Parts: sequence; C-alpha cells; structure tokens
Amino acid sequence: MRIPSSDLYIWILLGLLVFFSFSFTDSYVTPFDGAVSVGEPSVTYKYDRLDEVKRECKSIISSASELKPDDNRVYTIRNELSFLNGDWAQQEDGSPIIPFDDRDMPKSSADLISPLKLISFWVMDVNPVRTSKYTIAVSGLLFFGITRNGSFAYKPYLQGSPDFQMWPGHSQLAVSFQGVYTESEGKGGERVMCLLGTSMLPSRQPDSTDPWEWAKASGPYAYQPSFLQDDQILLVLHYPKTLTLSSRAIYGEMKSLNKKSSIKYFDTIHISSQLGPYANYEFGSEELISKTCNPYPYPDNLMDDGTDVYKGSDFCGILQRFTSREAFSVVPNWKCNNADEYCRKLGPFMSVKEINATDGGFKNVRLLMQDVRCEAQGNGSSARVSAVFRAVPPFENQFTAVERTGLSNMTLSAEGIWSSSSGQLCMIGCIGVVGKSVDRCDSRICAYAPLVFSVKQRNAILGSISSINNRTGSYFPLSFEKIMQPSDLWDQFSTSHLSYKYSKIKLAGAFLERSEPFNLGSVIKKSFLKFPSLQDSESFLVSLSLLSEDLTLHVSAVPDPLSNLHPLRTTVQVDILSLGPLFGRYWPSQNYSTAGTEDFPFHAKAESTERQMLLNVSAQLILDGKLYSNASLLFLEGLYDPHFGKMYLIGCRDVRASWKILFESHDLEAGLDCSIEVKIEYPPTTALWLINPTAKISIASQRTEDDPLYFGPINLQTLPILYRKQREDILSRRGVEGILRILTLSLAIACILSQLIYIRDKVDAVPYISLVMLGVQALGYSIPLITGAEALFKRMASEEYEKPSYDLDKNQWFHVIDYTVKLLVLVAFLLTLRLGQKVWKSRIRLLTRTPLEPRRVPSDKRVLFTSLVIHTIGFIIVLTVHAFNASQRPFRQQKYIDPSGNAHTLWEWETKLEEYVGLVQDFFLLPQIIGNFLWQIHCKPLRKVYYIGVTIVRLLPHVYDYIRTPVFNPYFSEEYEFVNPSLDFYSKFGDIAIPVTAVLLAIVVYIQQRWSYEKLSQTLNSGQCKLLPLGSRVYERLPSKSFEAELALGVNESVEPERDQKDEE
Repeated sequence: MRIPSSDLYIWILLGLLVFFSFSFTDSYVTPFDGAVSVGEPSVTYKYDRLDEVKRECKSIISSASELKPDDNRVYTIRNELSFLNGDWAQQEDGSPIIPFDDRDMPKSSADLISPLKLISFWVMDVNPVRTSKYTIAVSGLLFFGITRNGSFAYKPYLQGSPDFQMWPGHSQLAVSFQGVYTESEGKGGERVMCLLGTSMLPSRQPDSTDPWEWAKASGPYAYQPSFLQDDQILLVLHYPKTLTLSSRAIYGEMKSLNKKSSIKYFDTIHISSQLGPYANYEFGSEELISKTCNPYPYPDNLMDDGTDVYKGSDFCGILQRFTSREAFSVVPNWKCNNADEYCRKLGPFMSVKEINATDGGFKNVRLLMQDVRCEAQGNGSSARVSAVFRAVPPFENQFTAVERTGLSNMTLSAEGIWSSSSGQLCMIGCIGVVGKSVDRCDSRICAYAPLVFSVKQRNAILGSISSINNRTGSYFPLSFEKIMQPSDLWDQFSTSHLSYKYSKIKLAGAFLERSEPFNLGSVIKKSFLKFPSLQDSESFLVSLSLLSEDLTLHVSAVPDPLSNLHPLRTTVQVDILSLGPLFGRYWPSQNYSTAGTEDFPFHAKAESTERQMLLNVSAQLILDGKLYSNASLLFLEGLYDPHFGKMYLIGCRDVRASWKILFESHDLEAGLDCSIEVKIEYPPTTALWLINPTAKISIASQRTEDDPLYFGPINLQTLPILYRKQREDILSRRGVEGILRILTLSLAIACILSQLIYIRDKVDAVPYISLVMLGVQALGYSIPLITGAEALFKRMASEEYEKPSYDLDKNQWFHVIDYTVKLLVLVAFLLTLRLGQKVWKSRIRLLTRTPLEPRRVPSDKRVLFTSLVIHTIGFIIVLTVHAFNASQRPFRQQKYIDPSGNAHTLWEWETKLEEYVGLVQDFFLLPQIIGNFLWQIHCKPLRKVYYIGVTIVRLLPHVYDYIRTPVFNPYFSEEYEFVNPSLDFYSKFGDIAIPVTAVLLAIVVYIQQRWSYEKLSQTLNSGQCKLLPLGSRVYERLPSKSFEAELALGVNESVEPERDQKDEE
C-alpha cells in the first residue's frame, strides 16, 4: 500500500513548526513584569537659603551643643528622623491651609465618619559638607493632608505634578524644605530640625464668607484653584535622643512667616508623631512597673476560672504573631453597674463621637498594639515588652490605622514584664504624649495567652486595661480580646499543646433527641445512604482530621425555602475547631497525640453503641451580609451524628448591644448569648445522582420574642459542596479526560487517514464528498488552536474569578497531556485540510474536462445554504427554549478563564452559540446527507470506517458525560457552568438525544451509499405519494476515470498527461 503524497508530510511539518513556535513562546514567562525598574532621575539638593535659615532659626541654633564625631550620624538622621502618618492639627483662626471636600458620602454618614489629618516627613538629603560645628544642612519633604481612608505613607513624586491635589474625601499638599539639624542637652537631650519650605499653596478667597468656595463647585470646572508660590514656611521638629516610655514623641510646628494680612498666611499647624522602628528602645521603667504590678502576678480576675495560659519560652513569638497588623476586639462593659457616663467610657481613651454612638457596646471598636518590642531574658523564662495601644473608632480603615504614628488621647504608651511562672504580661500605660512627669501613666494593662478553649473562651490573647488609682475620671476596666481564627491553628501556635473543653454536650444531646424522633424513614436512610464519617483505613487521629476537613464549609448559600426568584446570596463559613479529642488538625509527621488518645487504626477500637458513635464537635460559623448581622459570628459546640450527617449545636454570639441591655440580661455567659440552637445537615457521600449535594443550616434563638436579644429564625441552603474524596476526583479527572482526548483524537486521525487512503482508489467518488462537512470538522479542530480552549471542555470561572489550580498548573504530567492534545488537534486539522484539498482539486479537474456542462460538477452552494437555514432555525429554537428554562434565573454575564489564567466575559447568547457550534460538529454528516440528496449519487464517497468512526468520536464525550459519577463543583455556580447537567443540550436528555440523532444520520448516509438513487426512489415512491423527486440530469453520473482521460484529450488538447498525473497525486 502506497503512503499518501509527500504534500501531506510538508503540511504536517509546517504545522509542527507553527505549533511548537507558539507553544514554547507562550510557555516562556518573565519572572516579574515589574522587575525592570527605571531609575528615578537624580535630584541635586541645593542649600541656597542657609542664610535665611540661620536668621529664622537663630534661637534654636544658639542653644545647640557641639556635634561630636559620629560615623553613623548621617544614617541616623535619614532614617530615625523620618516618620509616617503622624497627626496634625491647625489653630482655627480663619486662615486654613488646605480645603476638604466632604461630598464623598451622605451627610448622615459623614457626621459619624470624621476625616483624618495625617502627615509624613522624609529626610531627603544630608549635606556631607560641614560648615559649622553645631549644625548639619539637611533637606526634607513634608507630605500632609485630610482624608477619609487614605494614607500618606508613600513618598509623592513632585517632578511634573502639582504640590496640591484634591478629590472628594481627600486633599493633600507637599512642601519641600531645606534647613539645619542640631542637638541640644536641654529637656533631657533632644534633636531639632529647623527648616524653610517652598510650595504652591491653594489660594483662598479673602472677600468671601467661605474661603474655599471654589472647592464646592461641581462639573468640569471643579477643583481648579489658583495657586500661590510661597517660600515663607517655617518648620521646627523636635526629636528625643533616646526611645523610652517617657520620651518617644516627635512634636513640632509649621507656621507661616508672612504677615497675617497676607493671602499666603495660614494658621500655625501642630505636628505629633513618634520615633519609628529604626530607633532602639531602652527599657528603664522597672520602678514604675513594680509599683503598678504589685503584687505580681496582679489579680485582675481574668483567669479566675483556672484556664491554663502559655508559660513556654516563645512568648515573644506568640505576641508578635497575634499583634502584627492585627486588631483586638473591645469587650462591652457588661458587668458595669454604675452611672451611664462611667460605664460607656472606653477605658482611658477619649470617647470620640463615633465611639459614643455605640452606646457602650463598642461595636466595631478595635484596639491596635503597635511598635511591639519584646526582649526575651533568661532563655525565655521572662521578657520585657513595650508597645503603643491605639484605639480605633468604628468606620476607620484598619490598614490606615495600623500605619498611624501620632500620639494623642487615643494612644497608650506601655512598658512591662512577662514571666513564665505566671504567664501574665503586666504593663504600665501612659496616655498621649508623656513628658518627664508620670502623671499621665495611670493605667495598668494585663494580658494572657490562654491554652484551653471552650465555647465561651475563643481568645488567643485576652487582656484588660484598668485604672491604677480611683481618682476622679477613672473608668471601668476595659477588656480586649483577639479571637483565635481557625487558620491560627496551622502555625507555631498549634504546637503549644492547646486543648478544648466541652461544656454544652448535654444541651446538644437534648436538642438531638428533641429533633430526631425514631421513624421508619430514618432507618431506611441510615441503611442506604452514607455520610461523612471516620475512615476505617486510617489511624484514629488522622481519621478525625480528615473528617474535620469534610465537615468544613466555605460556600455560598441562599434562603431556604427561596422567597423570590432572585435571592440574595450570603457566604457561609463553617470551620471545625475540634472533633472528639482532636483540636485543630493532625499530621502523622507531628509525632504527637492528643492527651489520652493513642494513634491506632479506628477499626481496631472496641465496638461501640450507637450513642457512643456520636462525636463531640466545636466549630465557628460566619455569615456575611446585613440580613444576618444578628448571627454574623457564632461559636458552636455540640454533637455530630455520622449516621445521618447532622450536627446539633449550641451557639454563643458576642452581643453588641447597649451596656444597659447587657447588664439587665442576667442569663449571659461571659457576656455571650448562648441561647441559640444550630442544626447543620450535610449531604450524603453516596447517591449523589438522587440527592442534591447541598448542606442545610438552621439557626434559632431560644429566647422569647419580647427579649431584646431575640432574633428571628434563619434557614439557609448552600450551593453544591464537595467532600475531600470528591475534590480529589476533580483533580484526577483532568488527567483522565486528557487521556480520553488523546485516544479520541488518535481515533479521529486514524479515520481521516483511512479516508485519504480510500479515495486513492475511488477517484470518481471524490467530488461527491461535501466540502461543507469537511469545513464543519475543520472548524471544530481550529477553534481550540485559535482560542487555546480544550478539545472537549471549557472551564468556567466563578464569581471570584478563580485562578487555575496551582497543583494542576505546576504538574508536568498535565503539561505533557495538554501539549499532546494540541499536537493531535493540529494533525487532525491538517489532515482534514488535505482531504478538502483533494476534493477541491477533483472538482476543478472535472470542471476543466466538462467546461460546457458545469452543472454536472457537484457544488456545495445549495448544501451550504440549506445547512445554514436548518441550523439558524435550530439556534433560534434553542435560544427560545433556553430563555424559557432560564426564566427562573437572572440574565447575567458569564466569565471563563483561559489556560493562561486570564478572565474573559461572555453573554449568555454567546455561550449558547458556542454550545450550538459543538452541536453542529456532532451533526457533521448533515451536509453530506443534503449533498447526497441534491447530487443523487450513485457511488460511495465516504468510507464506512471514516463516517462511523468520526461519529463515534463525536459521541464519546456525551457517553462519558452520561455514565460518569456526577461530581458537582461548588466553585462554579449554576449560571457560570459551561456544561450544565440540568439545562439545554448538556442535560441527561441531551446526552441521549444527540447520540441517537447522530447515529440516525450515519444510518442515512449508509443507506444513501448502499442503494442507488433510482432504487431508493422506487422503494420510497408509492402510488401518488412521492417521497423523492424524479431523477434529474443536473448531477447525472459523470464518466469513469478511463473515459474521462479520452474525453479530456478530445475536448481540451492543452491538458497534458503530466499535469493530470500531478493533479491526481
């Protein structure tokens, strides 16, 4: 058997070159797009105003001491004397320096959310040339403004940009300075910078009652002020030489040297900040600490219940872990029984209007622990700690608050000690700016790191701030806490021998018995359905850990039952903290066991009663959305029944009501409302095709409706969820489907090659192969090459624009499969083009030999037109049916992620069109059937192996989709799923109807080729009923190959035999 023409190899070779050039080009990724940095233009700092500086700073320079030689002074000045996001305030005397537009939010909200006045300063240059023994020339940049939630921690780029900028909710101004640095021995030793600045200030309107009237304009002419060049700005900053409890503050003033009558004049600005991380803290307040914490440990009544606390050698590590850029929650004064003003006060901090609005509930009030310095001593048996506590009002951006450095009545500078003998951190706190006097140091801070957790104790850090004396202006002890998140159990904190103490099991058992009376349905359900349970093949602790993973839920949910056609979704997070004796997670490599539990296979345990098979469980439930604010965070504890997949839990919530309501609620437990019952029902792990794999959550308050802490019942149903084993199935399914694609594409290539070999001996039948049919197949192969989509499936993105799995992307095996699939698709595409080329040439050859009868040469024009009409009508019907089926769902955009991880948007009609293109490819034989009918063939253009084989290839995905286990992916919601198992073509009905139709088309082709057109006409035409038209001479059988050659010599003498031979090849 002779192999196909050498043209075939040339086509394949060119295709391979194109394929590999694109593939390897795409596979090369630069390490980081932003790695190429463009150097900032060098700036030369001039010191041409030093004479003016000496004149204006005469008093400061005169009191300066001689600067001793210090090799590190330049480094110290550049780093220690720069500060970020300090506070500034301006005297209100009718000459503000910058305006502020508060139209960024409604007035009702703006009244509660006060803008922040923040300021940053950078030392830009230190002149290496010394002109005096008492001063050093320096240049600096001051950047300040008014903002709602912005930050001034970034250095502005002044080249080509205005000094002043403004937009709703934010105003900023930059000022460049040059001046001198001095040191003095006064006030305990301080460093002072005195500088003169230059900037373009926004101009005020002196003749108007509102100096910033232009800032309230709207439209295209908004924010277009006139500017005034001002070089008469004096800045004086004072820094302490050492960083201690009483000397950490940076303070200063910026004032105008212009006359008060000048339009450039502005009122004096006061600046406050503190030394930053470049300065070394010097502990030295032992005497104050010993008085404050006497006796040590101080009896603060926080640990009266005997809870174990951390007493190990890594207290500093734990403290840094839970205070770094994280906030403490402030506990309401629910035990307070005093005057309203006393009980609603936020400890030693000033109660601003945002805090007063919480009515003593302190909702969304946070406490930051900044600039934590922890110095371990004695191999970790004790530690010295310093920090700054900052109270953050509601609505203030936490990330902005973390970066703030200003000292005020909302900050508490603290220093103290921790000892492993007691596990207590005891500190003395000083409010605001502390001087040499210790009158402001009248607060005591005590904190612990508990090791035992319960439904009422979920805090990784627990502490209080109390007053040292009972003088006028004292306050009720303020408690704060850092709730332990489930993710906290996955780091070094989990190695501290944590444990959980169950206390609500009896109540949960009563809830279970009340909710599950015995009935026949329960027995049947127990017999036939399996729910998440312990694995017999694993050790006991590993089984508990794996079951905890299965019971964890991070999924969207909707009300149950649905109240409207477009329900609002909420995000549900159920995190399992402990299961049985296991707290957190367990890995065999950890080499530890929970106390009293040996690590042996679960099936080796003694037989237990059904009651003993219930597992104690504790969890944390988080609901997102305003509708569920009453149950936004619940601490849960109860029982899990693995026979029915249900949890019966008692919930406790942190109530954020007025302190009066809390005090009058005598049934609170540690300030928590624990009169809540929660039931979670999990779907079975088996029979997924019978039961929707969704979880149900019901939450009910056990209080009476007239109780101020009562809330209505909440019932939710999640979107489909996956268990661990099913997630593994999804990860492995890509590999399985990749292998199936390789096999199906290989079969398709074999079928095309078979057809190419077949037409070598059936030259007279080649013109009757439909080019439209081949075009449909070529289109199916070209789409994956152009778009990069997979041959059988396209994965749709979730609402969160999920990125492809890291494990899948990094697995070389999947890369090999993907490249093999692309290579086979390219080969199939080129072979289909080759087959189309042969059909086209054969028709040209026939047309050349019968120029006077072009109608006798088969043409695909009518075939194409008929196919387009049929498929257009079909697509309209599909859109109509889809619109009817989707009327219960919102019309919305769909998004998918390509193999490169880029998100793309599709409308629903585009998705339906893409699906219908797949349907057209499944019915690829339809154009051939139409052509056979129009051309009234008397031959066999297609080989059985070809059209039956390709039909099988097109039907395999439907068969696979029908018989595979229906694993649902919760990351893709229903309206974002490309292959939807319940809608349109890709329903179970479609997986049956489409293959049946395709098989019928193949049978029709077989019949058309098996019997001649005359025989079919005689068979189907009976009496007056004619199913086929009478014969036509339009497509009458053309002469055979031998007769064609003779006819060609007679009709067209110019056709050379060599040329015919080339055409045949």
